[in-house]
Amino acid sequence: AAAAAGLPTLADSGYDGAGIGIHKPIKQPDGNQTLSPENRTYNQLLRALRCLGERGFALLKGRWRILQHITLSPSAIGDIARAALVLTHFEHDYLPAIG
Repeated sequence: AAAAAGLPTLADSGYDGAGIGIHKPIKQPDGNQTLSPENRTYNQLLRALRCLGERGFALLKGRWRILQHITLSPSAIGDIARAALVLTHFEHDYLPAIG
């Protein structure tokens, strides 16, 4: 849905054939060939961007145990995840000053 709305969507290498708008790493060619410097750079940048999201999810799941055991649909978990994110920002004093 995010890719269809024009938002960049990052995925790991397991999403072969995911479609247009899904950015996934370029796989190593068969044989003794290596990726071009451009493709290696693309993969490195993609990993660097994905790790930020992965780290954020790990922080939320580690702090808020409810997120480890939740069985709601992905659309229903949004409010709970947003609340956990706000509370985590408050806890770590990441919230911007108001007023």
